[in-house]
Amino acid sequence: MLDLFIHILVPVAIFTFIAIFTLFAVYAERKIAGFVQDRLGPMETGKYGSLQTIADILKLLQKELITPLLADKILFRLAPIIIFVAVFTGFSVMPWSQDFIPVNTHTGLFLIMAIVSIDAIGILMAGWGSNNKFSLLGSMRAIAQMVSYEIPVGLSLIAAVMLTQTLNLNDIATNQGVLATEEIKFLGVWSIKNVGGIFAWNIFQAPHMIVTYIIFFIATLAECNRAPFDIPEAESELVGGFHTEYGGIQFAFLFLAEYAMMFLVSMLGVVIFLGAWNTPLPNIGALKLADWTTGFAWGIFWTFSKSLFLVGVQMWIRWTLPRLRADQLMNLCWKVLTPLAFLCMAISAIWRILVIV
Repeated sequence: MLDLFIHILVPVAIFTFIAIFTLFAVYAERKIAGFVQDRLGPMETGKYGSLQTIADILKLLQKELITPLLADKILFRLAPIIIFVAVFTGFSVMPWSQDFIPVNTHTGLFLIMAIVSIDAIGILMAGWGSNNKFSLLGSMRAIAQMVSYEIPVGLSLIAAVMLTQTLNLNDIATNQGVLATEEIKFLGVWSIKNVGGIFAWNIFQAPHMIVTYIIFFIATLAECNRAPFDIPEAESELVGGFHTEYGGIQFAFLFLAEYAMMFLVSMLGVVIFLGAWNTPLPNIGALKLADWTTGFAWGIFWTFSKSLFLVGVQMWIRWTLPRLRADQLMNLCWKVLTPLAFLCMAISAIWRILVIV
């Protein structure tokens, strides 16, 4: 009975978190956009506009669900559910803290890549099922973009896995902290066993890992359809892309999925490259900063704060860089990021043989 309660409670808790995160993230993005553009952003509803997003979601929930007359009704209605469920399920294997991981499986990284890829099917269903030329063009752009950029994402993750020698996300997280069982070397030179902190993070375990993470971050921006890779949703060209015909709670689910995806890829980058739930503070002699800031609550705090910081960077980039053209987008993927990711993977193999072993 207790196991059944936990199996129900954890998904409900994650869904609640996604909903609350989206409310605050939309408000934060509006304020960041206002700051970048030298204006105030929302100011009328609530103090400093803090209730504007809540008012918007309440309006969405009360709207009538309208299905276009010539739309494929089954595909049209199923698409938002498939898109959201694909992203939502990805959180099932993410370690929030050392002792808090919903599903601790030895193939967690492979599982999350497989599950999140289903998102592309939902987007295609939304575009085709809407029977709208703007929606179809947006969905075709999104599919081409997501399938292409999965290559550098996958290669950058393989480069990290070749160093960590595991697909278990919790093991990858544990090996970046003060409790690591093996001796870890900063850039393969200085021993940092039992020191922990930022020096134990995978991004500093080899010189090329910083480049690997930059490739991962840029590629995941495209996976999320975030600027400067937001041509599938370009308002000036496609009205809104694959979700043009959606309104009410269906649009709300698409919106939830977009912001959940932002947090998910940020959290995945934190787990693989940036120490996961481990503290950035090292043990320095008698000053045991890492030991003092390690534990269940601390782990959740570090995971959440690192991921939120990366989400903030994604928002900052959106309101700073102009949108790429489709040819520029593909050139960046196939001529820059993919060759660099292959190079990083080769360096990981050499580094594993010559330095770590």
